[in-house]
Amino acid sequence: MNTIDFFKLQAKNLHRDLKTKKPVIDIKDSAWPYEYEPKYFDVELIIHDFNLHGEKLTLMKVQHLIARMAGFEKWTVLLKATEPDLKIAKILFDNQDIIDLRMWLDYIAEAERMNQTNFDSETKLAICEQVFEMGVFDNNTFFDCYLLDKKH
Repeated sequence: MNTIDFFKLQAKNLHRDLKTKKPVIDIKDSAWPYEYEPKYFDVELIIHDFNLHGEKLTLMKVQHLIARMAGFEKWTVLLKATEPDLKIAKILFDNQDIIDLRMWLDYIAEAERMNQTNFDSETKLAICEQVFEMGVFDNNTFFDCYLLDKKH
């Protein structure tokens, strides 16, 4: 599966999860007016983190949301991204329980500063693959993760 198809699938899965929305019967005992039965994503965490309370989330809006989770400004930017940038985004998306996007950007910025250069996308991808292969970020620090299969 190519990376664009991967992100399309993630958007469809999140959209499916959002469609499991049901009103809470006894609202006084719940902080949320709705409950979800998601398969793929921690819907409540996403709604909270992206301040989506009360929004009608169409597939188009969900695609935009997935793009933002992957580090792109919007879906159209994701679609136009280079293959190395998409591969980096996929690696980070799949490993969001280990490293968040801000930590990755800080890591690359520090490496560029130390080497007094700006890495191209191919070099950043090589670094990304290498640090995950070496387990540089494999420690006991876990980040909020939107993927249910990565919850600890």
